[in-house]
Amino acid sequence: MGATLAPGVKVGELPLVPLSNSSTPSTPHDTIADLSRWLPTTRDELDARGWDFVDVIIVSGDAYVDHPAFGTAVIGRLIEHEGFRVAIISQPNWRDDLRDFRKLGAPRLFFGVTSGCMDSMVNRYTAAKNLRKEDAYTPGGEHGFRPDYAAVVYSRILKQLFPEVPVLLGGIEASLRRVTHYDYWSDSIKPTILADSGADMLVYGMGESPLLEILRLLKRGVPFSSLKTVAQTAVLLPPGAPIPKNQNWEDFTLPSHEECIADRALYARSFKNIETESNRVRARRLFQPIAGRQLIINPPFPTMTEREIDASWDLPYTRLPHPRYRKRGPIPAYEMIKHSINMHRGCFGGCSFCTISAHQGKFVASRSKQSILREVESIKRMPDFHGTITDLGGPSANMYRMKGKEQWICDQCVRPSCVWPDVCRNLDTDHTPLLEVYQAVRETPGVNHAFVTSGLRYDLFLHQHASPEAKKSHERYVDELVAHHVSGRLKVAPEHTSDEVLRVMRKPTFNYFLRFKEKFDAAKARLGKKQLQIVPYFISSHPGSKPEDMVDLAVKTKALGFKLEQVQDFTPTPMTVATEIYASGVHPYTGKPVAVARTPGEKQEQRSFFFWYKPEMRAALRSTLRRIGLAGAAKQLLGDRPPRDPS
Repeated sequence: MGATLAPGVKVGELPLVPLSNSSTPSTPHDTIADLSRWLPTTRDELDARGWDFVDVIIVSGDAYVDHPAFGTAVIGRLIEHEGFRVAIISQPNWRDDLRDFRKLGAPRLFFGVTSGCMDSMVNRYTAAKNLRKEDAYTPGGEHGFRPDYAAVVYSRILKQLFPEVPVLLGGIEASLRRVTHYDYWSDSIKPTILADSGADMLVYGMGESPLLEILRLLKRGVPFSSLKTVAQTAVLLPPGAPIPKNQNWEDFTLPSHEECIADRALYARSFKNIETESNRVRARRLFQPIAGRQLIINPPFPTMTEREIDASWDLPYTRLPHPRYRKRGPIPAYEMIKHSINMHRGCFGGCSFCTISAHQGKFVASRSKQSILREVESIKRMPDFHGTITDLGGPSANMYRMKGKEQWICDQCVRPSCVWPDVCRNLDTDHTPLLEVYQAVRETPGVNHAFVTSGLRYDLFLHQHASPEAKKSHERYVDELVAHHVSGRLKVAPEHTSDEVLRVMRKPTFNYFLRFKEKFDAAKARLGKKQLQIVPYFISSHPGSKPEDMVDLAVKTKALGFKLEQVQDFTPTPMTVATEIYASGVHPYTGKPVAVARTPGEKQEQRSFFFWYKPEMRAALRSTLRRIGLAGAAKQLLGDRPPRDPS
């Protein structure tokens, strides 16, 4: 199945192996001559290095792509950089005799387990719980190479085969399931993933800082079983075990898992404390009782510094999928990002439906301009690069280097969002550092285009609280974006048109989108870029959204000339306010009931309003409009005359 070294063949003695798919170079200049450029994945590759043991084995639900956008590669390269021997088992077969889990033996220190770059359930299923068209992190986009709830399945197998070896969970699936959570796929309240998986410890969020601390403690001889006070980790103590002491942390106890199951309103209210602590600069240590045991979630590390985040990107990645996949087709997720650049992490938007702040953090960690330009040079050396950087962005395209003007204010703040219900007066939204990066990249020899395809937060350059200097940068930003950095279609995410729904979403009023469109269109006309388009993203069936709100959305977007394409149904994912509303029917912050579309029929009814322009939808839309007492809107939406009163 994979390319391996034949017995007796040494690294460096391999013949050149041309690569035949678009995921990897195909020119003689970059043919693969040496599998030691990748972290080892097979016993033969270990033997070729002369290794008779491995310190850490990473088990991942994704194919192994040695690129800084893929968490397994980042963690693997970090462990290697610290002087440890690390190997990777990617997408092991969990349905046979489990030979994939055994093939490298037991690691000296621990197994690291991740389901991959996405929650395995979101990766596999749509909001309607249907199978997705492809698995974007598998060669050829094929399904069937990872199990449902992959982190749990992998961990249980490893504890069965190697009961004495610690298992450390990480990645987004573990991170967002670190505490009692609602699971949409089983429609149930699940306990911390540590209980279901049997793992020994969990790292949440972006894992470099806690992993470095763990590795350095292990290097000093501290037993893994004693690592209970490492920041940004969680452990599940057995009944009667003493609580580890840390005088620097204040403690807070959440309702027990059993109480959350018995009272979903209490469960929803509990989430307010979880989100608050996730977003604080100085968070409290969280306790949660579960079946006589005690879950402990230690506070996070501080936001990574520029030096720390640069170091993560400067590790010696090949930037390529492992050669073992060369005959299995391209890896869709890699194809999408291979010529793109992620400039920062974290998001202070706090959108109710989004998991970014829960996993990457509320505060933005930005790379230096020098680090970004070094990555540009790395991309230029790729043989399939033809002059286009496909994205200069991040979780939100234009949050680069943004932070509070006065840090002490941020240190005391417990707001879940820095931009909702309005932009914080302490937030510095100057776009000048971002514009300097844009200019430096597009002026790099060999770069013909440098586009921005991540979603923009237009409220960051349309609000009224900016300084005069920041306002000048806001005006420049729209012009330079239109002049140089839009490939043809620019993505933005108003998400809805109804102010009531947008309040639940923690998104700005739709009037901001109208103002942005006006500025964008004016810049297009002024700069002779009339071919450019805005592509707005919208969500149906979000908590708070009713059919009447979808009528509003359809009528307003039609009036603006849009026939919507980029739309989705709301998908409940752990650790978001919207999911807790979906699970409980009440808002965690107010305790008030919120309308929720739950049945397939209710969801389809809302979704149908996106597609008013499709002939096959007209009858269903007329029926819905009559049912909700808005038959008169059929004229605006469908061009119909108002129906006669049957009486």
